[in-house]
Amino acid sequence: MEIDILGIDLAKHVFQLHGAERSGRAVHRSKVGRGALIETVHKLRPRIVAMEACSSAHHWARRFIALGIEVRLISPQYVSPFVKTNKNDRNDAEAIVEAVSRPTMRFVSIKSVEQEDIQAVHRMRAILVRQRTAIINQIRGLLAERGLVTARSPQAFKRAIPISLGNEGSELTAFCQALLTEMLQHLQALEARIHWLEVSIKEFVKNSELCRKITAVEGVGPLTATAIVGAIGDAKQFSNGRHLAAWLGLVPRQYSSGGKARLQGISKRGDTYLRTLLIHGARTVLQYAGAKTDKRSRWLQQLIARRGYNCAAVALANKNARILQVLLSSDAAYRPAAA
Repeated sequence: MEIDILGIDLAKHVFQLHGAERSGRAVHRSKVGRGALIETVHKLRPRIVAMEACSSAHHWARRFIALGIEVRLISPQYVSPFVKTNKNDRNDAEAIVEAVSRPTMRFVSIKSVEQEDIQAVHRMRAILVRQRTAIINQIRGLLAERGLVTARSPQAFKRAIPISLGNEGSELTAFCQALLTEMLQHLQALEARIHWLEVSIKEFVKNSELCRKITAVEGVGPLTATAIVGAIGDAKQFSNGRHLAAWLGLVPRQYSSGGKARLQGISKRGDTYLRTLLIHGARTVLQYAGAKTDKRSRWLQQLIARRGYNCAAVALANKNARILQVLLSSDAAYRPAAA
């Protein structure tokens, strides 16, 4: 029995396997426990192992590659159309094999442990930033009920809060002041953890040649650089810069039919976090573009006048995404636009 493609429906404890020969005929179906998965795959010796790119997929991919087996990860949205009748583990494993067999199918690149470390830092920072925002908004709401209005930004909030708590003419009771003081101490602990994570991100930039290379692009700082490298690595899985921009959802959504092209707003597909970082970085560049006379700044000034600030920010994010794909997938160095 020679298995060409072995599809694995991943789970926590029990994994469904579906093996097919080169013609597509099923030659193996089984369920195995977590502890026996590696040994079972090693005995079957498939040419390709195929899995959906979900939780733990990259871990198992690295384990199978260590056995000398080719691994292909596929986005779950590309597997769904191949599921026959009812959805269950057996049908899912078969659908994975059929989807991977398509000659035009696109696959997800396998992340290294270092890339997953970078993504872990970003995810932890994002959680803590959301918690910080929630606490600040809660404190602002409690103060507003006592007639005290504070600023929204974390920096302005920290400057205003001592004044609000020390306002003798307010309706703040001793109990409420103690409660808010406790919450402020928790807020300070959160900010200390956020600061530690941001220091770690800067260390990743220092130790990564790819990160240092792309931070030369205007609008790409340590956060964006590490997030991009953590998500896509050397970007060689993208055929060109437009492919990466489309993957990030920075191109127009198309709804065309009957030979008539209809382009709408940006598609917003792909990684929302990466797209947000690129657009925020572009907004920072736009703040200073009005005082510059280089070719890139003049283009931005004309674009702002013609289409508005938001469209210009998205257009610059799209351009930066294309530049990043070239820088990451080649030995080229970034050359700023000439005056």
